Amino acid sequence: MGCASPPTTRPSTSPARQDIDRLAAAILALGPDVDPGEAAQAARLAFSRSRELALAYQITDPPLVHNTKVNMGLKPRGLCWHWAEDMQQRLNAEGFATLRIHRAIANADNPFRIDHSTALIAARGDPMQDGIVLDPWRLGGWLFWAPVLDDADYDWQPRSRVLARRYGVAPVLSAQ
Repeated sequence: MGCASPPTTRPSTSPARQDIDRLAAAILALGPDVDPGEAAQAARLAFSRSRELALAYQITDPPLVHNTKVNMGLKPRGLCWHWAEDMQQRLNAEGFATLRIHRAIANADNPFRIDHSTALIAARGDPMQDGIVLDPWRLGGWLFWAPVLDDADYDWQPRSRVLARRYGVAPVLSAQ
């Protein structure tokens, strides 16, 4: 996990074409109705947005060290929920017709670990569990992605459900 040491590839380094192509293929494989152009665009944006945010957040440290600096007011942003929010906003700005961006939280029920937030991408109409995690926080600005159910490090739950449990309100389905 990226919490213990800095990433081996700096976030300012552009991703390899093959990395983008692999993510695009995984997004396309989410379902027969996923538009190939949207899958390719979403993959490009996920990688480019990760890089943009790493630069904007001034990432120079492993994630937990950076979190401490944000919480101390030494860095502007870069907590996991910042990454998730900014990733979701950018991808939603595309107005994808065949894809949906979800938000998820892990560790909400684990008193020994801090919550972790991320954005997920899924075929429109599918639940987030059938989607792909898009997590640039975990590797300090370099995009980690994997199918939700294959992400061994986290047990993702819909953000709306976690917040509803935590604050005693009904989940808002459109804000996952």
